[in-house]
Amino acid sequence: MDEELEEEEEEEKEESELEEDELELEEELKETLKVELEEELKELEEFEEDEELEEELEEELKELEKEFEEELEKLEKFEEFEELEKLEVGEEEEFVELEEELEEKLEEEVKLEEELEESEELKELERGRREEGI
Repeated sequence: MDEELEEEEEEEKEESELEEDELELEEELKETLKVELEEELKELEEFEEDEELEEELEEELKELEKEFEEELEKLEKFEEFEELEKLEVGEEEEFVELEEELEEKLEEEVKLEEELEESEELKELERGRREEGI
């Protein structure tokens, strides 16, 4: 009888320890899930920021393209004028300045296009990471 009681007490003790272990594991799992969810939320926020940045860059690019077209039209008109009359020294300097402005705007447009491409690549990488994580 004593053996049965001892066995029963031993079993109850083991069950109690198992329940404690199970509770500890549940708490660890909850904490792990919480950390993972916080990381996912942070990544999502960064992704949304990237999308906003991309939209801003696209808008800037559109504005620069419009300015570029306007400058190009000015340049074309100026070239037509140049054909009609000989330019004086001051007008030639203005032409050079317009060309430099145009070149600067072209460089700026190229940089923005590169940034936009990088942003799109980052966005694709982020999507890939998310898909792998899911």
